[in-house]
Amino acid sequence: MENEISTQIHEVSQYNFMIGILAMLLLGFGFLMVFVKKNGFSALTGTYLVVASILPLYLLLKHFGILSAEAMSASTVETLLFAEFAAAAALIAMGAILGRVRVYQYLILGILIVPFYMLNEWLTTDGALAITKDFVDTAGSIGIHAFGAYFGLAMTMVLTTKKQKELEIQSDANSDKFSLVGSMVLWLFWPSFCSAIVAPDEIQLTAVNTILALCGATLATFIISSILRKGKTNIADIANATLAGGVAIGSTCNLVNPGQAFVIGVAAGTLCTFGFAIIQGKLEKKIGLVDTCGVNNLHGMNGLLGGLVAIIIVPSAAASQIASILITLVIAIGGGIITGFIIKATGAKMNAYNDIDDFTDLEDEEEAGYVKVSTEELKNLEYRRYKGVSHETGEEAPSEGSTITLE
Repeated sequence: MENEISTQIHEVSQYNFMIGILAMLLLGFGFLMVFVKKNGFSALTGTYLVVASILPLYLLLKHFGILSAEAMSASTVETLLFAEFAAAAALIAMGAILGRVRVYQYLILGILIVPFYMLNEWLTTDGALAITKDFVDTAGSIGIHAFGAYFGLAMTMVLTTKKQKELEIQSDANSDKFSLVGSMVLWLFWPSFCSAIVAPDEIQLTAVNTILALCGATLATFIISSILRKGKTNIADIANATLAGGVAIGSTCNLVNPGQAFVIGVAAGTLCTFGFAIIQGKLEKKIGLVDTCGVNNLHGMNGLLGGLVAIIIVPSAAASQIASILITLVIAIGGGIITGFIIKATGAKMNAYNDIDDFTDLEDEEEAGYVKVSTEELKNLEYRRYKGVSHETGEEAPSEGSTITLE
């Protein structure tokens, strides 16, 4: 009787974790990505499609033991929790290419990333290889965050066009406020993310460690951002780097003490803020890497940081840790390149960072920053036709009834 009650309590606990993580996936990630001011519908709909495609596909493959150490029943909340982790990795990857693909292509991403994610999970987390049997990655600093980030960054190198590289990613006060709401939802439920699959006697320590890591990252973000931005802070830093502690604490969230967790959070917040303020711009300039949401700063670098911290905490796991990190990077980058080419073959987005390509709601194109061009308006804009080219700009002049973008 006592065992039965204990089992029921555990099941209820897992259900609560599952709902909390689902809130992170839909509300947290969804609203965090609406900062691009004319791309909100696409970001939220893409979030829906990624989550809705990955959960059933992961459950199906796991139920039959495909790309898994063992089969797990699709009718349990525990298996659903693992499926949610896969969805989190996919949403991270989505953040790298956000705004530069059509909405239906996020669905393709959701379907294609699952086999690569499960292959990596099997080889590293499940210890399918002898060298990875001691891998330490409790809440997925490497297997979820770093995997998702570098999968997405590999896709963006394939998918981003020369024209898209020249476009500015714009936000405004309203879109940034919604993004902050998403950030706060993620902050709020991150302890559930880390505590979901730890042993019952480790839940309290894991939850406290996660919150302290988030606190450390938040304080470091504000201080470092103010220093790097010459006395003012940047809202993108606040929306993202405040979460870096949750990413970096993942590998060892149930192993470190609260003081160590806080230090890890401070280091993560500092690294992430430095990434947004300095590293991201240099990568874009040097190698043309366009990372819409800055997933390298938040999930990539801090996922690796968390994985490397585990070597300090558990020195005996060093070989497994390094091997698992390398395997993860190879599968993520390779899978991202393959997925990028497949998505590229299914079509291209004409108006980057704009909902107008995918939603009937914006047929009144003025809502998306577009206006219909009439003959009179062409004259007012001083366009001069000569073989379809404007004398003033050297660009192709629009025809009557076409659309132009309002800056």
